[in-house]
Amino acid sequence: MRKKFLRGNILLFVLIFGTISVSIIAVGLTGYGISENRASVKKFNRELAFQVADAGVNYYRWHLAHAPADYWDGNASTTPGPYVHDYKNKDGAVIGQYSLQIATPTLGASVVTIVSTGWLNEQPNSKVKIKARVGFPSLTDYAFLTNTDVWIGDTEVTHGKFHANGGIRFDGLADAPVTSAVATYTCKSFHGCGAGQVKDGIWGQGGPKSLWSYPMPAKDFTAITAKLAEIYTNSDPAKGGIRFSSSGQQGWLLRFSSSTTPGQLTAYKVTATDCYKAKDVGGSSYFWPCIDIKTLGTGTAYDMPANGYIFVDDTVWVDGGVNGRAVIGTGVGKSIILNGNILYKAKNGEHVLGLMAEQNVLIPHNSPNYLEVDAAMLAQNGATKRYYYPGDMKESLYIFGSIITNKLWTWSWVSGGGAVVSGYRNTNSTYDENLTFAPPPGFPVGSEYRLLSWEEIK
Repeated sequence: MRKKFLRGNILLFVLIFGTISVSIIAVGLTGYGISENRASVKKFNRELAFQVADAGVNYYRWHLAHAPADYWDGNASTTPGPYVHDYKNKDGAVIGQYSLQIATPTLGASVVTIVSTGWLNEQPNSKVKIKARVGFPSLTDYAFLTNTDVWIGDTEVTHGKFHANGGIRFDGLADAPVTSAVATYTCKSFHGCGAGQVKDGIWGQGGPKSLWSYPMPAKDFTAITAKLAEIYTNSDPAKGGIRFSSSGQQGWLLRFSSSTTPGQLTAYKVTATDCYKAKDVGGSSYFWPCIDIKTLGTGTAYDMPANGYIFVDDTVWVDGGVNGRAVIGTGVGKSIILNGNILYKAKNGEHVLGLMAEQNVLIPHNSPNYLEVDAAMLAQNGATKRYYYPGDMKESLYIFGSIITNKLWTWSWVSGGGAVVSGYRNTNSTYDENLTFAPPPGFPVGSEYRLLSWEEIK
Protein backbone atom coordinates (compact mmCIF):
# COMPACT_ATOMS: atom_id res chain seq x y z
CA MET A 1 0.00 0.00 0.00
CA ARG A 2 2.82 2.45 0.85
CA LYS A 3 4.59 1.93 -2.50
CA LYS A 4 1.44 2.65 -4.41
CA PHE A 5 0.90 5.81 -2.35
CA LEU A 6 4.42 7.05 -3.03
CA ARG A 7 4.04 6.40 -6.75
CA GLY A 8 0.82 8.41 -6.70
CA ASN A 9 2.53 11.36 -4.98
CA ILE A 10 5.32 11.36 -7.51
CA LEU A 11 2.83 11.29 -10.36
CA LEU A 12 0.94 14.21 -8.77
CA PHE A 13 4.12 16.28 -8.45
CA VAL A 14 5.03 15.53 -12.07
CA LEU A 15 1.58 16.64 -13.25
CA ILE A 16 1.70 19.87 -11.19
CA PHE A 17 5.19 20.93 -12.15
CA GLY A 18 4.65 19.79 -15.72
CA THR A 19 1.57 21.99 -15.95
CA ILE A 20 3.48 24.94 -14.45
CA SER A 21 6.37 24.44 -16.88
CA VAL A 22 4.06 24.20 -19.87
CA SER A 23 2.26 27.35 -18.67
CA ILE A 24 5.54 29.23 -18.29
CA ILE A 25 6.66 28.12 -21.74
CA ALA A 26 3.28 29.03 -23.23
CA VAL A 27 3.35 32.46 -21.61
CA GLY A 28 6.93 32.96 -22.80
CA LEU A 29 6.08 31.90 -26.31
CA THR A 30 3.00 34.10 -26.30
CA GLY A 31 5.04 37.07 -25.04
CA TYR A 32 7.73 36.37 -27.61
CA GLY A 33 5.08 36.15 -30.31
CA ILE A 34 3.51 39.42 -29.18
CA SER A 35 6.93 41.07 -29.04
CA GLU A 36 7.84 39.79 -32.49
CA ASN A 37 4.50 40.95 -33.84
CA ARG A 38 5.03 44.40 -32.35
CA ALA A 39 8.54 44.57 -33.82
CA SER A 40 7.20 43.40 -37.16
CA VAL A 41 4.42 46.01 -37.08
CA LYS A 42 6.90 48.70 -36.04
CA LYS A 43 9.27 47.71 -38.85
CA PHE A 44 6.38 47.62 -41.31
CA ASN A 45 5.20 51.05 -40.17
CA ARG A 46 8.71 52.46 -40.43
CA GLU A 47 8.92 51.18 -43.98
CA LEU A 48 5.62 52.91 -44.70
CA ALA A 49 6.97 56.09 -43.07
CA PHE A 50 10.02 55.79 -45.34
CA GLN A 51 7.70 55.62 -48.35
CA VAL A 52 5.79 58.65 -47.04
CA ALA A 53 9.02 60.65 -46.74
CA ASP A 54 10.09 59.56 -50.22
CA ALA A 55 6.68 60.64 -51.53
CA GLY A 56 7.44 64.11 -50.17
CA VAL A 57 10.69 64.28 -52.16
CA ASN A 58 8.93 63.08 -55.30
CA TYR A 59 6.12 65.59 -54.81
CA TYR A 60 8.52 68.51 -54.61
CA ARG A 61 10.52 67.35 -57.60
CA TRP A 62 7.20 67.33 -59.50
CA HIS A 63 6.40 70.78 -58.11
CA LEU A 64 9.75 72.20 -59.28
CA ALA A 65 9.21 70.72 -62.74
CA HIS A 66 6.08 72.88 -63.02
CA ALA A 67 7.32 75.90 -61.04
CA PRO A 68 11.15 75.85 -61.25
CA ALA A 69 11.69 78.96 -59.14
CA ASP A 70 9.12 78.24 -56.40
CA TYR A 71 10.99 77.22 -53.25
CA TRP A 72 8.00 77.94 -50.96
CA ASP A 73 5.49 75.25 -51.99
CA GLY A 74 3.15 77.74 -53.62
CA ASN A 75 3.09 80.04 -50.57
CA ALA A 76 4.25 83.63 -50.37
CA SER A 77 8.04 83.91 -50.35
CA THR A 78 7.83 85.22 -46.77
CA THR A 79 6.46 81.87 -45.60
CA PRO A 80 9.50 79.80 -44.61
CA GLY A 81 7.86 76.43 -43.95
CA PRO A 82 7.85 73.62 -42.97
CA TYR A 83 5.16 72.58 -45.44
CA VAL A 84 3.04 69.67 -44.20
CA HIS A 85 0.99 67.45 -46.54
CA ASP A 86 -1.36 64.52 -45.89
CA TYR A 87 -0.44 61.13 -47.30
CA LYS A 88 -3.31 58.92 -48.46
CA ASN A 89 -3.46 55.21 -49.16
CA LYS A 90 -4.97 53.67 -52.29
CA ASP A 91 -8.45 53.97 -50.81
CA GLY A 92 -8.06 57.71 -50.24
CA ALA A 93 -7.76 57.45 -46.45
CA VAL A 94 -5.18 59.68 -44.75
CA ILE A 95 -2.68 57.38 -43.06
CA GLY A 96 0.28 59.71 -42.53
CA GLN A 97 1.94 63.01 -43.29
CA TYR A 98 5.19 64.43 -44.61
CA SER A 99 6.82 67.73 -43.72
CA LEU A 100 9.05 69.57 -46.22
CA GLN A 101 11.94 71.95 -45.65
CA ILE A 102 13.29 73.56 -48.85
CA ALA A 103 16.74 75.18 -48.96
CA THR A 104 16.95 77.73 -51.79
CA PRO A 105 20.00 77.88 -54.09
CA THR A 106 22.99 80.01 -53.20
CA LEU A 107 23.92 83.00 -55.37
CA GLY A 108 24.29 81.93 -58.99
CA ALA A 109 23.65 78.26 -58.22
CA SER A 110 20.67 76.10 -59.16
CA VAL A 111 20.91 73.40 -56.48
CA VAL A 112 17.76 73.01 -54.36
CA THR A 113 17.92 70.88 -51.20
CA ILE A 114 14.72 69.06 -50.22
CA VAL A 115 14.41 67.55 -46.73
CA SER A 116 11.25 65.44 -46.31
CA THR A 117 10.20 63.95 -42.95
CA GLY A 118 7.51 61.23 -43.07
CA TRP A 119 5.45 59.47 -40.40
CA LEU A 120 2.25 57.45 -39.92
CA ASN A 121 -0.69 58.70 -37.85
CA GLU A 122 -0.75 55.48 -35.81
CA GLN A 123 2.97 55.74 -35.04
CA PRO A 124 3.76 59.49 -35.11
CA ASN A 125 6.94 59.28 -33.03
CA SER A 126 8.64 56.98 -35.52
CA LYS A 127 9.78 59.37 -38.24
CA VAL A 128 11.97 58.93 -41.30
CA LYS A 129 13.91 61.82 -42.85
CA ILE A 130 15.23 61.91 -46.43
CA LYS A 131 17.41 64.60 -48.00
CA ALA A 132 17.64 65.05 -51.77
CA ARG A 133 19.51 67.61 -53.88
CA VAL A 134 18.35 68.60 -57.38
CA GLY A 135 19.77 71.15 -59.81
CA PHE A 136 19.93 72.46 -63.37
CA PRO A 137 23.10 71.48 -65.24
CA SER A 138 24.70 74.52 -66.90
CA LEU A 139 26.73 75.15 -70.05
CA THR A 140 29.72 75.26 -67.70
CA ASP A 141 29.27 71.52 -67.28
CA TYR A 142 32.04 71.42 -69.92
CA ALA A 143 35.71 72.22 -69.48
CA PHE A 144 35.59 73.31 -73.12
CA LEU A 145 32.60 73.98 -75.39
CA THR A 146 32.80 75.47 -78.88
CA ASN A 147 30.35 76.17 -81.67
CA THR A 148 32.89 75.50 -84.43
CA ASP A 149 35.94 73.40 -85.40
CA VAL A 150 38.88 73.12 -83.03
CA TRP A 151 42.46 71.78 -82.87
CA ILE A 152 44.01 70.57 -79.59
CA GLY A 153 47.78 70.44 -79.99
CA ASP A 154 50.18 67.82 -78.68
CA THR A 155 51.31 70.06 -75.79
CA GLU A 156 47.77 70.61 -74.55
CA VAL A 157 45.96 68.73 -71.78
CA THR A 158 42.23 68.90 -71.01
CA HIS A 159 40.67 67.82 -67.71
CA GLY A 160 36.88 67.64 -67.98
CA LYS A 161 34.27 67.16 -70.70
CA PHE A 162 35.12 68.59 -74.12
CA HIS A 163 32.56 69.26 -76.87
CA ALA A 164 32.55 70.91 -80.30
CA ASN A 165 29.56 71.51 -82.54
CA GLY A 166 32.12 71.26 -85.36
CA GLY A 167 35.00 68.87 -86.00
CA ILE A 168 37.92 68.21 -83.66
CA ARG A 169 41.56 67.52 -84.40
CA PHE A 170 42.75 66.16 -81.08
CA ASP A 171 46.50 65.64 -80.65
CA GLY A 172 46.59 66.26 -76.90
CA LEU A 173 45.58 64.30 -73.81
CA ALA A 174 42.12 64.09 -72.19
CA ASP A 175 40.73 62.44 -69.07
CA ALA A 176 37.01 62.89 -69.81
CA PRO A 177 34.65 62.46 -72.78
CA VAL A 178 35.56 64.28 -76.00
CA THR A 179 32.50 64.68 -78.26
CA SER A 180 31.66 66.24 -81.62
CA ALA A 181 28.26 67.02 -83.12
CA VAL A 182 29.34 65.99 -86.64
CA ALA A 183 30.14 62.63 -88.18
CA THR A 184 32.58 64.18 -90.67
CA TYR A 185 33.73 67.69 -91.59
CA THR A 186 35.87 69.51 -94.13
CA CYS A 187 39.20 70.31 -92.49
CA LYS A 188 40.70 73.82 -92.70
CA SER A 189 44.30 74.49 -93.69
CA PHE A 190 45.02 76.27 -90.38
CA HIS A 191 44.26 73.00 -88.60
CA GLY A 192 47.33 71.40 -90.12
CA CYS A 193 45.73 69.47 -92.97
CA GLY A 194 45.13 70.09 -96.64
CA ALA A 195 42.21 72.41 -97.26
CA GLY A 196 39.17 70.50 -98.43
CA GLN A 197 40.12 67.18 -96.81
CA VAL A 198 37.16 65.39 -95.24
CA LYS A 199 37.94 64.09 -91.76
CA ASP A 200 36.05 62.16 -89.11
CA GLY A 201 34.22 64.22 -86.50
CA ILE A 202 37.20 63.58 -84.18
CA TRP A 203 40.66 62.60 -85.42
CA GLY A 204 44.32 63.13 -84.55
CA GLN A 205 47.21 61.58 -82.64
CA GLY A 206 45.89 62.29 -79.14
CA GLY A 207 43.67 60.31 -76.86
CA PRO A 208 42.75 58.11 -75.29
CA LYS A 209 40.49 57.41 -78.27
CA SER A 210 38.15 55.38 -76.07
CA LEU A 211 36.86 58.72 -74.77
CA TRP A 212 35.95 60.01 -78.25
CA SER A 213 32.30 59.97 -79.39
CA TYR A 214 30.70 61.41 -82.54
CA PRO A 215 28.22 62.44 -83.75
CA MET A 216 26.53 63.67 -80.57
CA PRO A 217 23.75 66.27 -80.12
CA ALA A 218 24.80 69.87 -80.75
CA LYS A 219 24.75 72.43 -77.94
CA ASP A 220 22.52 75.49 -78.22
CA PHE A 221 24.29 78.88 -78.12
CA THR A 222 21.14 80.94 -78.70
CA ALA A 223 20.26 81.27 -75.00
CA ILE A 224 23.34 83.39 -74.28
CA THR A 225 21.94 86.66 -75.69
CA ALA A 226 19.09 86.63 -73.18
CA LYS A 227 21.57 86.02 -70.39
CA LEU A 228 23.59 89.12 -71.27
CA ALA A 229 20.37 91.11 -71.10
CA GLU A 230 19.71 89.53 -67.69
CA ILE A 231 23.18 90.59 -66.48
CA TYR A 232 22.50 94.14 -67.62
CA THR A 233 19.15 94.27 -65.81
CA ASN A 234 20.49 92.81 -62.58
CA SER A 235 23.58 95.03 -62.58
CA ASP A 236 21.34 97.93 -61.54
CA PRO A 237 22.79 99.21 -58.22
CA ALA A 238 19.24 99.35 -56.84
CA LYS A 239 19.17 95.54 -57.22
CA GLY A 240 22.58 95.02 -55.64
CA GLY A 241 24.67 94.99 -58.83
CA ILE A 242 27.40 97.20 -60.32
CA ARG A 243 27.08 98.86 -63.73
CA PHE A 244 29.77 100.74 -65.69
CA SER A 245 28.81 102.89 -68.66
CA SER A 246 31.24 103.87 -71.43
CA SER A 247 34.55 105.08 -69.97
CA GLY A 248 34.99 107.79 -72.58
CA GLN A 249 38.53 106.41 -72.88
CA GLN A 250 39.80 102.97 -73.96
CA GLY A 251 37.74 100.99 -71.47
CA TRP A 252 37.85 99.83 -67.85
CA LEU A 253 40.24 97.71 -65.80
CA LEU A 254 38.53 95.75 -63.00
CA ARG A 255 41.13 94.55 -60.51
CA PHE A 256 39.77 92.11 -57.94
CA SER A 257 41.16 91.76 -54.41
CA SER A 258 40.72 88.75 -52.14
CA SER A 259 42.53 90.29 -49.16
CA THR A 260 39.37 91.77 -47.64
CA THR A 261 36.07 90.31 -46.44
CA PRO A 262 33.87 90.78 -48.31
CA GLY A 263 36.00 90.80 -51.43
CA GLN A 264 36.50 93.99 -53.37
CA LEU A 265 37.28 95.23 -56.85
CA THR A 266 38.86 98.47 -57.98
CA ALA A 267 37.80 100.07 -61.26
CA TYR A 268 40.24 102.16 -63.32
CA LYS A 269 39.68 103.95 -66.61
CA VAL A 270 42.18 102.74 -69.22
CA THR A 271 43.43 106.03 -70.64
CA ALA A 272 45.90 104.71 -73.23
CA THR A 273 46.91 101.37 -74.78
CA ASP A 274 49.88 99.89 -76.66
CA CYS A 275 49.38 98.28 -80.08
CA TYR A 276 51.26 95.28 -81.48
CA LYS A 277 51.45 93.72 -84.93
CA ALA A 278 49.32 90.57 -85.10
CA LYS A 279 47.20 88.20 -87.15
CA ASP A 280 43.79 86.79 -86.27
CA VAL A 281 42.62 83.18 -86.56
CA GLY A 282 41.97 82.44 -90.23
CA GLY A 283 43.30 85.84 -91.31
CA SER A 284 46.05 86.36 -93.88
CA SER A 285 46.82 90.04 -93.22
CA TYR A 286 48.48 91.71 -90.25
CA PHE A 287 46.68 94.31 -88.14
CA TRP A 288 47.51 96.26 -84.97
CA PRO A 289 45.23 95.36 -82.03
CA CYS A 290 45.50 97.88 -79.17
CA ILE A 291 44.62 95.67 -76.19
CA ASP A 292 47.64 96.15 -73.87
CA ILE A 293 47.21 98.69 -71.08
CA LYS A 294 49.65 101.64 -71.19
CA THR A 295 48.22 104.12 -68.67
CA LEU A 296 45.42 104.15 -66.10
CA GLY A 297 43.32 106.75 -64.36
CA THR A 298 42.59 106.90 -60.64
CA GLY A 299 40.94 103.79 -59.15
CA THR A 300 37.62 103.58 -57.32
CA ALA A 301 37.03 100.68 -54.91
CA TYR A 302 33.77 98.70 -54.69
CA ASP A 303 32.64 95.82 -52.51
CA MET A 304 31.74 92.72 -54.47
CA PRO A 305 28.15 93.16 -55.74
CA ALA A 306 25.55 91.77 -53.35
CA ASN A 307 23.72 89.93 -56.15
CA GLY A 308 26.88 89.03 -58.10
CA TYR A 309 26.08 90.97 -61.31
CA ILE A 310 28.53 93.37 -63.02
CA PHE A 311 27.90 94.90 -66.44
CA VAL A 312 30.42 96.96 -68.43
CA ASP A 313 29.24 98.80 -71.54
CA ASP A 314 32.81 99.03 -72.82
CA THR A 315 35.97 96.98 -73.33
CA VAL A 316 37.04 95.59 -69.97
CA TRP A 317 40.37 94.28 -68.68
CA VAL A 318 40.33 91.89 -65.68
CA ASP A 319 42.91 90.60 -63.18
CA GLY A 320 43.48 90.01 -59.44
CA GLY A 321 42.25 87.74 -56.66
CA VAL A 322 38.57 86.78 -56.43
CA ASN A 323 36.80 86.54 -53.07
CA GLY A 324 33.10 85.80 -53.67
CA ARG A 325 30.85 85.02 -56.62
CA ALA A 326 30.37 87.36 -59.58
CA VAL A 327 29.84 87.60 -63.32
CA ILE A 328 31.00 90.32 -65.73
CA GLY A 329 28.97 90.91 -68.89
CA THR A 330 29.78 93.36 -71.69
CA GLY A 331 27.81 95.51 -74.10
CA VAL A 332 27.36 94.92 -77.83
CA GLY A 333 30.64 94.70 -79.71
CA LYS A 334 32.75 94.69 -76.54
CA SER A 335 35.39 92.19 -75.43
CA ILE A 336 37.00 91.06 -72.17
CA ILE A 337 40.80 91.04 -71.92
CA LEU A 338 42.70 88.85 -69.43
CA ASN A 339 45.17 91.44 -68.16
CA GLY A 340 47.01 89.07 -65.80
CA ASN A 341 46.53 86.25 -63.32
CA ILE A 342 42.98 85.75 -62.02
CA LEU A 343 43.11 83.63 -58.88
CA TYR A 344 40.33 82.38 -56.59
CA LYS A 345 40.84 82.81 -52.87
CA ALA A 346 40.11 79.07 -52.67
CA LYS A 347 39.05 76.52 -55.27
CA ASN A 348 36.09 75.27 -53.22
CA GLY A 349 33.04 76.60 -55.08
CA GLU A 350 32.62 79.62 -52.79
CA HIS A 351 34.63 81.81 -55.16
CA VAL A 352 33.56 81.96 -58.81
CA LEU A 353 34.06 84.49 -61.60
CA GLY A 354 32.16 84.41 -64.88
CA LEU A 355 33.44 86.37 -67.88
CA MET A 356 30.68 86.69 -70.49
CA ALA A 357 31.79 88.79 -73.47
CA GLU A 358 29.45 89.79 -76.27
CA GLN A 359 32.50 89.51 -78.54
CA ASN A 360 35.89 88.00 -77.55
CA VAL A 361 37.79 86.92 -74.47
CA LEU A 362 41.41 87.84 -75.31
CA ILE A 363 44.92 87.40 -73.91
CA PRO A 364 47.07 90.46 -74.80
CA HIS A 365 50.62 90.63 -76.10
CA ASN A 366 52.21 91.49 -72.73
CA SER A 367 50.58 88.65 -70.81
CA PRO A 368 52.56 86.87 -68.06
CA ASN A 369 54.98 84.15 -69.12
CA TYR A 370 53.21 81.87 -66.64
CA LEU A 371 49.52 82.72 -66.60
CA GLU A 372 46.71 81.22 -64.49
CA VAL A 373 43.06 82.11 -65.10
CA ASP A 374 40.44 80.86 -62.62
CA ALA A 375 37.15 81.68 -64.35
CA ALA A 376 34.28 80.47 -66.49
CA MET A 377 34.82 82.25 -69.83
CA LEU A 378 32.17 82.69 -72.50
CA ALA A 379 32.53 84.45 -75.86
CA GLN A 380 29.02 84.84 -77.27
CA ASN A 381 29.71 86.00 -80.84
CA GLY A 382 33.49 85.84 -80.88
CA ALA A 383 36.18 83.54 -79.53
CA THR A 384 38.46 82.94 -76.58
CA LYS A 385 41.93 83.40 -78.06
CA ARG A 386 45.33 85.06 -78.26
CA TYR A 387 46.30 86.70 -81.53
CA TYR A 388 49.35 85.57 -83.49
CA TYR A 389 52.17 87.90 -82.47
CA PRO A 390 55.27 87.04 -84.58
CA GLY A 391 58.00 85.43 -82.50
CA ASP A 392 56.24 86.15 -79.18
CA MET A 393 56.47 83.00 -77.09
CA LYS A 394 55.07 82.33 -73.63
CA GLU A 395 55.74 79.33 -71.44
CA SER A 396 52.60 78.07 -69.67
CA LEU A 397 48.88 78.79 -69.41
CA TYR A 398 46.66 77.13 -66.81
CA ILE A 399 42.87 77.47 -66.97
CA PHE A 400 40.77 76.43 -63.97
CA GLY A 401 37.13 76.67 -64.90
CA SER A 402 35.39 76.46 -68.25
CA ILE A 403 35.83 77.80 -71.80
CA ILE A 404 32.78 78.43 -74.00
CA THR A 405 33.51 79.95 -77.39
CA ASN A 406 31.37 80.57 -80.45
CA LYS A 407 34.15 80.94 -83.03
CA LEU A 408 37.63 79.54 -83.59
CA TRP A 409 39.66 79.36 -80.40
CA THR A 410 43.38 79.24 -79.72
CA TRP A 411 45.98 80.15 -77.10
CA SER A 412 48.85 78.79 -79.23
CA TRP A 413 49.92 79.04 -82.87
CA VAL A 414 51.80 76.20 -84.53
CA SER A 415 53.78 75.72 -87.71
CA GLY A 416 52.91 73.20 -90.39
CA GLY A 417 55.22 70.77 -88.61
CA GLY A 418 53.33 71.16 -85.32
CA ALA A 419 55.85 73.33 -83.43
CA VAL A 420 54.47 76.23 -81.35
CA VAL A 421 55.60 79.51 -82.97
CA SER A 422 53.54 82.05 -81.01
CA GLY A 423 51.58 82.06 -77.78
CA TYR A 424 51.76 79.51 -74.98
CA ARG A 425 53.95 76.46 -75.44
CA ASN A 426 52.04 74.48 -72.82
CA THR A 427 48.36 74.81 -71.92
CA ASN A 428 46.44 72.92 -69.29
CA SER A 429 42.67 73.26 -68.85
CA THR A 430 41.09 71.82 -65.69
CA TYR A 431 37.36 71.76 -65.19
CA ASP A 432 36.02 73.32 -62.00
CA GLU A 433 33.45 70.70 -60.98
CA ASN A 434 31.68 73.26 -58.79
CA LEU A 435 30.45 74.98 -61.96
CA THR A 436 28.12 72.16 -63.04
CA PHE A 437 25.33 73.10 -60.67
CA ALA A 438 26.72 76.33 -59.21
CA PRO A 439 27.81 78.40 -62.22
CA PRO A 440 28.45 82.16 -62.01
CA PRO A 441 25.29 84.27 -61.69
CA GLY A 442 23.53 84.68 -65.03
CA PHE A 443 25.22 81.81 -66.87
CA PRO A 444 22.91 79.66 -69.06
CA VAL A 445 21.51 76.54 -67.39
CA GLY A 446 19.28 73.67 -68.50
CA SER A 447 15.50 73.60 -68.18
CA GLU A 448 15.03 70.33 -66.27
CA TYR A 449 16.13 69.56 -62.72
CA ARG A 450 18.48 66.61 -62.36
CA LEU A 451 18.65 64.49 -59.19
CA LEU A 452 22.13 64.96 -57.68
CA SER A 453 21.92 63.04 -54.42
CA TRP A 454 19.43 61.15 -52.26
CA GLU A 455 20.00 59.83 -48.75
CA GLU A 456 18.28 58.94 -45.50
CA ILE A 457 19.50 61.13 -42.66
CA LYS A 458 19.11 61.06 -38.89
